[in-house]
Amino acid sequence: MAEFKAGPRRREPTHPGRIVADALAGLQPHLSVRQAALRIGVTPQALANVIEGRSGITPEMALRLGTFFGNGAELWLGMQQDFDLWRARQKMATDLAKIKPASDAA
Repeated sequence: MAEFKAGPRRREPTHPGRIVADALAGLQPHLSVRQAALRIGVTPQALANVIEGRSGITPEMALRLGTFFGNGAELWLGMQQDFDLWRARQKMATDLAKIKPASDAA
């Protein structure tokens, strides 16, 4: 049986802030960004920056969101890492193509 090897994604992953916005909208009763920010101990502007994609998920924010939503910090950091890595890969594609792997004969 052939081994599955994941390749680079063809489309940009969803910014985790979009997931935060959707999760907040799905809560009953619906929480505003301000209410959610106060509950997780950050400023409304800090949470809005994440939701709008102007800021990424830091380890501290991941811990807060993971505790609040009950799904763990690793989920949030993983989404942010996937997003950042995809963007970096797109930006660096030309430079990366010029690098020969160490395993290639010199």
